[in-house]
This record gives sequence, structure tokens and C-alpha cells, in this order.
Amino acid sequence: MKTGVARSVSNRGYEIALADRILGDAGFGVEAVQNHFSLLHRGSERAGILAYCREHDVRFFSYMVLEQGALTGRYNPANPMPEGSSRQPGGCVQRPHAPTAGADGPDGGIGEDRGASAANVATTWAIAKGATLIIGVTKASHVDGLTRARGIELADAEIAELEALADAADVDTRGWWEPEM
Repeated sequence: MKTGVARSVSNRGYEIALADRILGDAGFGVEAVQNHFSLLHRGSERAGILAYCREHDVRFFSYMVLEQGALTGRYNPANPMPEGSSRQPGGCVQRPHAPTAGADGPDGGIGEDRGASAANVATTWAIAKGATLIIGVTKASHVDGLTRARGIELADAEIAELEALADAADVDTRGWWEPEM
């Protein structure tokens, strides 16, 4: 960085305080963190990484916000994840579905009165937590959904309800490549 080859440093966030301290000794700092973060995988929050990012003005990028469809309302016991998916039982999710809270989800309510889908609600939750989302957009409807999610505000009680639903699902979405936090 001193030679100008790199202008900034990002971090997967597992040892952000240590990385920031080492860089700080050289006059630099971590500028961004990129971690797996969703309603079903809140390790970055539980480990204090989100709080650290807020306190030190470090941008937090989140991938797998919708857990490859597990939080969209598309999958349920009658319509499980596709065969061979890492989200199937025996893959990284221990059950083929998770409760959702959108107009199209079995636990409805939070999204229903707003005309929001389960995906919109899960996305809004991640935004409310302070994440900058990395979402694969392959259809125009995905852009529409992101726009809708940005216009939704969740009350603290709704955030707590969503997190309680996620905890009750008792699924493990941590990938094999991701260390425990």
C-alpha cells in the first residue's frame, strides 16, 4: 500500500480487530469486510464484527443474504431444495426449508401488509442491520424486489420476530469453507 500498488484492504472479518491494528501500525486500516450474513447465518453479528464495522466506519458487505433461495419462500416441505443442492439435508442446511415472513411465506404477517415477499423481508432485515448486499441479479424482478426492499422499514419488534423465527428454524447454513466465528 505504501508503494501505491494497493489502495485499500478488505477483510473476511474473522480477525478484523487484529488486521486493523496491524494495518494501523503502518498508517492504514481495513476499509471493508465481506462475510456470509443472513437471517439464518448471523455469525458476524454474534462475533461483534458488525458492531466493530459500525464503530470504525468499515463497510460491511454481505453475501448469501437469501441463502440461495432458502429465505425466499420458494422452498418448503412440499417443495424442497433441488436434489444435490448444498442446501439439502446433508448439505450445509440441515433442513430443506426455513420459515419465512413475507406475503408468500408460511409465517406471513411482517411482509403481508406491505405487499412484500419473503425475499423482500429477508433483504430488508439485512439492510436494517447495516449490511451492503451482494446479491446475484439474474432477472428484472430481482431488481424490482431490491427496490421494494429498500423502501420497507422494519420496527425493532419485527426484527426481533424475524430473528426468533430464524433461531427456531435451527438450521446451519455455514459453508464448509467458512470457519466458526
